[in-house]
Amino acid sequence: MDPQTIGFLGIGVLFLLLLIGMPIGFALAFVGFWGISLITDIAVALPTLQRSFNGTFTTYAFTVIPLFVLMGELASVSGLSQGIYTLADKWLRRLPGGLAIATIGGCAGFAAICGSSVATAATLGRVALPEMRKYNYDIHLATGSVAAGGTLGFLIPPSIGFVVYGILTEQSIGKLLVSGILPGVLLVIAFVMIVVIWVLIHPDAAPMNPEKVSLGEKLVALKQVWELIVVFFLVMGGIYFGFFTPTEAGAVGAFFLFVVTVFRRKLTWRALVDALASTTRVSVMIFMILAGAYVFTYFMALTMIPMNLSIWLSSMAVSKYLILAIVLTGYLLLGCFLDATSMMVLTLPVIFPTILKLGFNPIWFGVISVLMMEAGLITPPLGLNIFVIAGVAEVPMEVVFKGALFFLFAIFTVVILVTLYPQIALFLPGIMGRI
Repeated sequence: MDPQTIGFLGIGVLFLLLLIGMPIGFALAFVGFWGISLITDIAVALPTLQRSFNGTFTTYAFTVIPLFVLMGELASVSGLSQGIYTLADKWLRRLPGGLAIATIGGCAGFAAICGSSVATAATLGRVALPEMRKYNYDIHLATGSVAAGGTLGFLIPPSIGFVVYGILTEQSIGKLLVSGILPGVLLVIAFVMIVVIWVLIHPDAAPMNPEKVSLGEKLVALKQVWELIVVFFLVMGGIYFGFFTPTEAGAVGAFFLFVVTVFRRKLTWRALVDALASTTRVSVMIFMILAGAYVFTYFMALTMIPMNLSIWLSSMAVSKYLILAIVLTGYLLLGCFLDATSMMVLTLPVIFPTILKLGFNPIWFGVISVLMMEAGLITPPLGLNIFVIAGVAEVPMEVVFKGALFFLFAIFTVVILVTLYPQIALFLPGIMGRI
């Protein structure tokens, strides 16, 4: 049996294993191991398996992942997540759909210190949904705004999505993180516009909060989250100006938030153990996926499928943007069944060589792909943020899906804008080395 046939059979077996519920890290490693064994020999596959897992769990640069996750955990323990929402509420509540806009603003603020979209959605959902219910917000708008706002955790740095992309494609993680800032701001604005349009069309969906907020109350709310502003500029400013590597920045940010939690008297022994346990669970899950991805990537390289696909697609007499549209549509469809990290490890070994062959900037494509994977987080039937918010709000998933679908238009709009104007993503990374 020739290597390409083995490769296509392996891809089919992989999807079958995912359908029956095998964790993706194990599925990738299993298919990759036996694929390598069939093409070469088991004596080659065993060392490849060992190197992949040993390398993933012992590589210094990968420690940025648990550090970013720990930042989010400590931010929750310290009470900053509640403070972020309170700040957004005080300043934005008088706008049409003010609480929903405050929720999106709170999600953006929390995303600036937490690299996980699911954690962002869950944390802000617990804070924001009771408030919106209190003021009789339409349940579709309330749950949809939290689910969509949560996706910002995958785009606004520090983003685990960009870290995983950088690891898989060997691109600068620092430049990738910085590249998400302007598209993140643009997406926040687009989400806010969706809320405003929704409320202008259906005023009953978001009754106005009658309570007025004085300037003094607004300034007090701002004072309560000054640590958030400091840690964001400490982490991202340190990366941008070259003071820290991403790993060092993660360590500095985690230590700063640890100190903040101590001084706020929120750091009980139980809270610390829970934060470390949660960080360990999330980090090990990601490391298992990455380790399996390395085995699977080596298998794919032996089959020559990525290289042949790259040659075939780049030789097609069609616009490279049509090929890009096909790739992005594929991401949207995969998002109906897989989480964002799984999509990355499954597709990048095959797709990324084609992207380079077509002449697309790899940093820019990282932003585009992360945006499309964000869309997958709120796309039926498996959008993870939908599951999280349905559980937090105790409503059927169909309700959350209906609300979140409107926000997909905002993501698609930002994808189109970043495609038409690549400098939205590339401007800040482009001047990093000149400052």
